[in-house]
Amino acid sequence: MKRTFNPRLLLGCGVLIVLLLSAASAGWLAPHDPLEQDLINTLLGPAWSGGERGFLFGTDSLGRDILSRLLYGSRVALLVALVAATLAAALGTGLGLLAGYFGGRLDMFISRLVDLWMSFPPVLLSIVLAAVLSPGLGTVIVAIVVIDWTRFCRVVRAEVLVQREQDYVASALTLGLSPMQILRQEVLPNVLPLLLTLFTLEMGIAIVVETILSFVGLSVASGAPTWGGMIAEGRQYVNQAPWLMGLPVVCVLVCVIGLNALGEGLRQALDPLRAR
Repeated sequence: MKRTFNPRLLLGCGVLIVLLLSAASAGWLAPHDPLEQDLINTLLGPAWSGGERGFLFGTDSLGRDILSRLLYGSRVALLVALVAATLAAALGTGLGLLAGYFGGRLDMFISRLVDLWMSFPPVLLSIVLAAVLSPGLGTVIVAIVVIDWTRFCRVVRAEVLVQREQDYVASALTLGLSPMQILRQEVLPNVLPLLLTLFTLEMGIAIVVETILSFVGLSVASGAPTWGGMIAEGRQYVNQAPWLMGLPVVCVLVCVIGLNALGEGLRQALDPLRAR
């Protein structure tokens, strides 16, 4: 079987590895405490543009080190991305498997529920949920799961409708396997490559939603290092110190583009027609 070079998969894996290392090693890599204030050294520019060497990416309006806050902010982004994507995938996949395999009234009920849920603007719904519940990471994760389980449900249902007509499902029925055994042992492994692709895409979406909620102050406590919070703070000084807003925006864009490339690369790599 001939294997071809996949630049998207390589780019996505590289971005994910950097994100994992940044989050796991933030306490060791960060040159300063992300909450430590130095009112003497406020709004310092990056070191390469004439700033202090001790503050590689400069400081904010309270003298806090930007690099340290970016590194600790990656922890929040990665935690939300992994947990929210996992829970959304579990809920949506479970309902999609049931709807696609059993069909009938169950399929109709779940499909109508998905259509109803997707009629609400996702970002507005997440903001409303985060505002009703108390601000915090748990609230952000719940909001993401509530708005994004439908994506997994629809895609998995469509794939199961195709898989249940395959010969291996008929063979499993002949052997006396129960419907739940067929779903768990036969259908789910064949849907798994598609789920991996959706999971990486959902991680990118979760990072964007967390950034939006922290931007409007509905994520972690005020002052805690989050990319959305840093963007909100930097917006006030965009003319005087554009790096305050620009650097966290770059972090979000790189992560989202990298995770999208990873999802597309996985889709191409796991596609049996391309693998031939």
